[in-house]
Amino acid sequence: MKAFGLLVSLLICSCSFVSCDDDDDNGGSSVMNITGIYLEDAKSNVPDRLVDFARLGQLIRIEGEGFNGLKKVYINGYNCYFNPVFVSNKSFLVSVNSKVPTTEADENVRNTIRLVKDGGEYVYDFQIRAAAPSITKISNCMPNVGEPIIVYGSGLTEIAKVVFPGNVVVTEGIISDLDGEYFMVDMPAGVSEEGGSIFVEGSNGGAYSPAYFNYKKGLLLNFDGVGAQGAWGDSESMIQTTELESASIGEGNVSQGAYCRLPLERQLPVAAAKNRCAEVWTAGNGTDPDWLTLGVPAETPVAECAIQFEIYVPGPWSESGFLKICGQNGFNGGEWERDCYNYVPWLVDGKIVPFQTTGWQTVTVPFSEFYKSKASSGAWTTFADVTATRASASYANFGFYFENSDITLDKITGASSDKETEFLSKATSVKIYIDNWRVVPLTKPEYTDFPDEEEDAE
Repeated sequence: MKAFGLLVSLLICSCSFVSCDDDDDNGGSSVMNITGIYLEDAKSNVPDRLVDFARLGQLIRIEGEGFNGLKKVYINGYNCYFNPVFVSNKSFLVSVNSKVPTTEADENVRNTIRLVKDGGEYVYDFQIRAAAPSITKISNCMPNVGEPIIVYGSGLTEIAKVVFPGNVVVTEGIISDLDGEYFMVDMPAGVSEEGGSIFVEGSNGGAYSPAYFNYKKGLLLNFDGVGAQGAWGDSESMIQTTELESASIGEGNVSQGAYCRLPLERQLPVAAAKNRCAEVWTAGNGTDPDWLTLGVPAETPVAECAIQFEIYVPGPWSESGFLKICGQNGFNGGEWERDCYNYVPWLVDGKIVPFQTTGWQTVTVPFSEFYKSKASSGAWTTFADVTATRASASYANFGFYFENSDITLDKITGASSDKETEFLSKATSVKIYIDNWRVVPLTKPEYTDFPDEEEDAE
């Protein structure tokens, strides 16, 4: 119905566009003036909306007077095509070409629309934005106050404001990438420990991160009093509570109290073709929190909630070894199935790329990546399924293994055609440190250029 309404509107406009004005012989000498610019969007509740900016690729209707005889339309200095059929003395349509420069436009023409005809030209100040920005990753989601974070995504140009959970606003010290792929900002004091989304505003508009920043209410174990570590027996692989470390390590983003190293020094070197070489666990039954109390609703899709932790790898980790994230204590080692996930950061797009960090950084693994979510039957679909699996486990500990067995690429990609590509394990002495295990939401508030959209729909 909205599309039909817009079509009727455009047809009416086109009729007026091709008609002649009695008082203007093609308008060559009449003075041009713009009184308003309207976004034409058939999918919107307001298909012909008065706006103060437009994005690349959008269709706009320019209203005013003196447009008969229009020859050229320059947006940010770029010559944009328009159909003369849709030009009248008081209105015309033009698309903002996807090649129009935005932040890279010359300052003399940036955020301007210039109209040209034989009788003269007219310049109108109007903001032009690239595609709406988005946030895909944050380098460290639980940093110390004063530490830097890098927020990755697209369209993140000229970020002028960052709002942290708890409505902590930062407007200074923000460093933006010219290509909009990231920006850097320091962690301010006072950020809510309830966590939530980061909101940013820049030259392309606003964007929210997933609601996982500083999400301390989802903590399972931080080795510093939140949660309890479990250890039992005298197995060589078991990391005992007395074997944690607490020296300050990392640059930029440093360690926070105690943390776990795996494998331990006493477990090195780890031989090739060996699984369950090192293991560390929560205390499990009767001690671990009920995951349904961690702030993630039971009905949340598995793609919208995750396990998150910090990792520090001071030297190159390459060619061999991986971390197994275990949803329960029920794995012998070597599995690529059920409620676990094998983290292999040195394999990127099927190629070996050494993995190393200068400081602590965050790893986020959606539950949709756990093998149980990809099972042919009984697959997880919601967070309720995740918690039900844990509730039915004999030993509901959550933990990590370090494993060092051979890998075939199909285990990573899921493509049967990659089964013949094999990465043979090698003896390794890699140093890996982990901390702050937690369950987090991946949902984010919806950002719209027009906050009144829902109101208009009512």
